[in-house]
Amino acid sequence: MLPTVIFSDLDGTLLDHYTYQSTPASATLEQLKNAKTPVVLNTSKTLAELEIINQNLNLNAPFIIENGAAIYIPIGTFEKQPENTQTVDGFWVKSFCLPREYWLALLSEKSSDFSNQYQGFSTLTDLELAEITGLSLDDANRAKQRQFGEPIHWLGDEETKKHFIEYMLDLGANVVQGGRFIHIGDYCDKGQALIWLAERYREHYNSSIVTIALGDGENDNSMLEAADFAVQIRSPVHEFPTLYRQYQTTKTKSYGPEGWAEAIQQLLSNSINSEVNHG
Repeated sequence: MLPTVIFSDLDGTLLDHYTYQSTPASATLEQLKNAKTPVVLNTSKTLAELEIINQNLNLNAPFIIENGAAIYIPIGTFEKQPENTQTVDGFWVKSFCLPREYWLALLSEKSSDFSNQYQGFSTLTDLELAEITGLSLDDANRAKQRQFGEPIHWLGDEETKKHFIEYMLDLGANVVQGGRFIHIGDYCDKGQALIWLAERYREHYNSSIVTIALGDGENDNSMLEAADFAVQIRSPVHEFPTLYRQYQTTKTKSYGPEGWAEAIQQLLSNSINSEVNHG
């Protein structure tokens, strides 16, 4: 049986959109841990957030932060340190993006015509972000500790937002619509990070592997397109984003972590490896 690596979004996927809880997926996560199947969190969240969430979910696999901006690999995950990584506080780190300061400067200097249409994370207090998201003050503080991009809370109408996105794209920014925020940053994405890390796992196992990606938002599409199996998690706040791929895809009936667990159980019980080999 080929080794399987699972790549998962968090908000609205493994974590409930409203409560940020993962309880319906707890038994499946424990099953995957016992089977030594890595669950790689691939999210828009920050390092500060991921360190807490990995601890709470009892995960010790690599994780991908800020929409594919960097991969944090616990030292010792692989037999040797992957090339082109840095050692930082117990991790091998592979980064793909320009730092946050570049994008803050670009927004400050070039987007004054839109400045009253949005709030950037860097300008929000912990309390303001907590009120927007429903996060605790501590979690809001961790969410603000970004290294590579700037999420913004859009206040204007959809037509102006469209113009703003086109303008930022013309300035060289990558603009990604997440579950709640627009993310301004470099041209990296969750799919690029998945492809890089999957190759490290192939080298580690010295064999082909099976990749499963699960997500609910537009910013998950690159990850879903890149994996062997794509699982779109039903959202209570938006429709399923459109995927180009038409094969080995699943749309869950249940929301969030309940849909996550159902999809994983179904894929694993359906002998996904034989489908990859013969499908």
